[in-house]
Parts: sequence; structure tokens; C-alpha cells
Amino acid sequence: YHAVDPIPEVELPALWELARLRLCVSVSMSALQQKREPGNPYLSATAGPALRLLRRLLRISSDQVLQRFRVVCGFSEEKEQIRSNRRDELRTRRQAVLGPNLSLSYQDPLIIERGAGRYLFDQNGRGFLDAVNNVPHVGHCHPQVVEAAARQMRMLNTNSRYLHEERIRFAERLAATFPESLSVVYLVNSGSEANELALRLARNHTGGNDMVVIDAAYHGNTGALVELSPYKFNGPGGGGRVDHVQVATLPDCYRGEFGYDFPEAGTAYAEDVKRCFSTIHDRGGRPAAFIAESISGCGGQVVYPSGYLDAAFSHAKSFGAVTIADEVQVGYGRVGSHFWAFETQGVVPDIVTMGKPIGNGHPLGAVITTPEIANSFQAGMEYFNTFGGNPVSCAVGNAVLDVIEEEGLQANASRTGQVLKEGLLELKDRHDSIGDVRGLGLYQGVVCVGSRKTREADANTANILVERMRQDGILLSTDGPLHDVIKIKPPLVFQESDARHFLLCFERALVAI
Repeated sequence: YHAVDPIPEVELPALWELARLRLCVSVSMSALQQKREPGNPYLSATAGPALRLLRRLLRISSDQVLQRFRVVCGFSEEKEQIRSNRRDELRTRRQAVLGPNLSLSYQDPLIIERGAGRYLFDQNGRGFLDAVNNVPHVGHCHPQVVEAAARQMRMLNTNSRYLHEERIRFAERLAATFPESLSVVYLVNSGSEANELALRLARNHTGGNDMVVIDAAYHGNTGALVELSPYKFNGPGGGGRVDHVQVATLPDCYRGEFGYDFPEAGTAYAEDVKRCFSTIHDRGGRPAAFIAESISGCGGQVVYPSGYLDAAFSHAKSFGAVTIADEVQVGYGRVGSHFWAFETQGVVPDIVTMGKPIGNGHPLGAVITTPEIANSFQAGMEYFNTFGGNPVSCAVGNAVLDVIEEEGLQANASRTGQVLKEGLLELKDRHDSIGDVRGLGLYQGVVCVGSRKTREADANTANILVERMRQDGILLSTDGPLHDVIKIKPPLVFQESDARHFLLCFERALVAI
């Protein structure tokens, strides 16, 4: 085409976007025509292949295509240096004005300018399949959520001292997802704020101050919560454990004392929770709570052995402590089989905290507890939160719940998670650098090892795999105390086809090591 009717160089970048847009229009028109003539097979013959092609085209770098076009049309290639100038400029400006300990992902940081569904797009229009950002729970920039926020923002946004339907409806709907005993909702702005409030509730109810946490846990970025987060206080720059906090062993059946083949591993690991409470008692302290992520996130996506939380909660209650389930990362249908991850352990906590996903990235968090604990908190001092439960946040919260229900995202997490887990286990059988695969639904982890026999952590391999997957257009990151675990926690709109594409690219990266 260019040889007959030359394409101006300035128009070249539009070609790939126009080609994809044309296919989008074709698919949209086909859907409209099928709705008008539902029995016409001709109209649906190409819809499936066209949608599959669109998914593939989203994964192809616009920048790479443009370079190919430039070569074919006889224009000079743009140099990488030109394209990296913007990145270097932004990094320099960031370092000058933002906190110096604010980290960036990847060796060559991405400039992300747009998000849609399970994709993020960089400044060159390249789509990256997002397999790690669990905050946009129902997908980046979901139009239903965005519209709910904009609609309410145009109408009203104020504090919680006025009656408002949106706030009450959201709290009612949230409470309806829990066991009956959990019925009193507090709305806040973040997971950290939720855990901070849970801490106050527990201390007011018990009159105690001492806490028991699980090793490698992370519960938030406030001063009080860093003290409850071994992942932080035992890490670089951490101040170590404070006296009112006891740390129980992480119940990791892969590297811990009790393995997957130990029949009572859950109750055996929970004995260390009992030890922690005994230590509090022996030193004359008074326990307030046992707090645990329902699945350990920063501990390396560790799913606790059956019976662990049941036994741990029993020990906590025998010493007069309340139990707190931190569902900030793992709740809201992510595990697939249940709406809340604590349900997989057959327990009912006294307090549950939520954040991140319940607002799909909007600053929204929540705490739910029993009427008894809520009454203990009502001791004269008013609890007030200026922005917690504001109408815009509640409109967003209601929209997220709508999308989860209407799009069947919990069921999708179960189906897609199973495809992903089965595929990862097959890769584990073929590649010695994978030591363990664990997780539930769309919350999974791959442990990288230098030796299957010694189970020696291999953070270097984990980082190499993350970087190679990024080059292939898939975003991941590492976690765990030894930074050897590749964490996979995509938006719940992650599809079975995405899982299969992920597995194909992941094996390619493994082979290349």
C-alpha cells in the first residue's frame, strides 16, 4: 500500500490503533445485529474469533508494531534513547519531590497512563496483562464504578453526620455477606485505617493491650500497625518487636516444621499461638487480640493448613482475647469458593477488616464486628471519621458489589483460579526452579528455589522471571520474607484465556533461565 500511495510519516502511529478500533467497531455492530436478529447464525459466525483476536491484539506492543511499520515504509527507527528520555525525566522529578523510600517496580520502570479491565497501558499504548494488582478488584476503570462515583460527586459529598440512603444501603449489603453475628459496620478510608480501628475496638472491649500476630504479617502503615507487622519491624530499617507484641510461627507447610503430609498440621502450628498468649500471661500482661490475615500475603501467599484458625481462635478466646481477620487483600470473593477467605477455615472472627478491593481503588475501607464489641466501644467518646462512609465512597462500594454479582466474578475467580493452579502445578513438575505452588482462587504464589532438595530460596530467579514476564507484557511482582515468591493476584475479571496465556509465557520464561 505504501509503495503505491505513500503514508505520511506523521500518520503512521495511527495505523495500529485504527486497525484495532475497526475490529472493535465490527464486534460491537455484530453484537447489536445479533440482538436485533437473535436467530441469524450468519451474524454470530465471526464474533467468537473476532473477540479472541481482540484479546491477542491487546497484548501486542503498539510501540513494537510502529517500529515494524517504520522499517517496512522506509522510515528510520526511533531510538530507544529517545523513548526513554521521558521515563528518566519523570524518575528524576519523582526522586526530587516524593519520599525517597517510595519504591518503583521493574528495572526499567513503566509509565502507565491508562487502565481498562485487566490491562494497563503505557505511554506507547502497549497493553500489559495485569496479574498482580488486586486493588482494582472488578477491573481497572470499570465504567459502572466510574459512573457511580461521578454521578454521586455531581450531587453530594459530605461527612457522615447526615442521613443518606447510599451509606446505609452499602453497610446493609456489606453486613449481609457475613455470618449473622457480625452485624455492626464502621466505614473508613483504607485497610490501614480499618486495622487501626479494629485495634481500638479490641482494646476497648478487653481492657487489654497485648497482641499476638503471625510471623511475616503486614497489617498497615500507621505507627501502631507497623508494630504489629513483623514483615516491617523485622525487615530493613525496622525497630524490632515491641514488648506488647508476641509473634507466632507462620504456619507454612512448605518450609515449616509441619509439612503438607502432617495430618494435624493446623492444630500443631496453632500451639505456638497458645505459647504466645501464655507468655503474655506469664509476664503479667493482658491480651487484647489475635490478628491474622486469612491467607498470609507478605508471608508468601501462604494458605494455612486446615484447622489452624479454628485452633488459634480457640486459644485466643481461652485467654480472653478477641479475634481479628484481616481480609484487606483476600476478601470479596477472591478465593472463589467463599466470599471471605476466613470462611475456608470454618471460623467466625469477632472483627473483620477490609480495604483496597471494596472500593476498586477508591479510598474505602470497613470494619465489621459484633454488637457486643461495638457497645464496648461506645464508652462516651464519639467515633467520627470525616471522609469514612462519605456518599461518593458508598456509591462506589455499592457499584463494586453490583459488578461482582452481575458479572459472576466470584465464580470466575474459582474457575480461572483452578485453570491457573492446575497449570502452575504442571509447570512445577517440569521445572526444578519451582519449589511450591499455593493459593486459592485468584490469590496464588509460586515459590522459586535453587534446589528442590534443600528448598533454598532463590530470590534472583524470582526477579528474573518477573522481569521476563514484564517483557512479555504480563505484570507480576515478588513477595515473602525471602522475596522468593512470585505473587499472582489479578483483578477478578482475569479470564481463563488470560490464565492460559499467562502459563504459556511463564513456561517460556522458565525455559529461558
